[in-house]
Amino acid sequence: MRLILATHNSGKLREYRALLAGLPLEVVSLADCGSDEVPPEDGSSFAENALQKARHAHRLFPQDWALADDSGLVVDALGGRPGIHSSRYAGETSSYEVKIGHLLAELADAASPSRAARFVCVIALIAPDGREWTVDGELEGEIGHSPRGTEGFGYDPIFWLPEIAMSSGELDPVYKNRISHRGRANQKVRVLLDRMLDGNGLPGQPHPVL
Repeated sequence: MRLILATHNSGKLREYRALLAGLPLEVVSLADCGSDEVPPEDGSSFAENALQKARHAHRLFPQDWALADDSGLVVDALGGRPGIHSSRYAGETSSYEVKIGHLLAELADAASPSRAARFVCVIALIAPDGREWTVDGELEGEIGHSPRGTEGFGYDPIFWLPEIAMSSGELDPVYKNRISHRGRANQKVRVLLDRMLDGNGLPGQPHPVL
């Protein structure tokens, strides 16, 4: 049985294959399935965007499980930016080097001296019968003054974790998957999938249609 990850991001696919390892599911991306369509994400929240993307995958491949996340970096001193626009910050096609440079420049001009920030992730899961769930996870930290590390992707090199004195970009991938916002949300997804795939019924109620 397949689980369609509604993304074309190879880094995200790699993480989810590790996060969902051991489940009786083949985790594949839209590209793996021959689709080059970009899922919509014009909602006003992480949850809305995650559901939009998961529903896109479910429409294309209704016989499979569909999963999507929407995640982003929330910086207090920037009023929550880049937030749901994290992947499009400083331009749709800009590299993460450009996005990081833009964010650091904005933070240097911010009125607040605080560099507190958090990664937020909302995962939407859709069963082949169309039932939906959303779960979330967060990782608290702060914005570093310069990029560090070559692990991970996105904003990881500037996300500083004071309690371990390392950036997210310096973390061992196995450890990162345990503590990250995506890892914490995924732990909740695994509980759902374990119960469903074991034949113990579908727990809880479907997410209300937005």
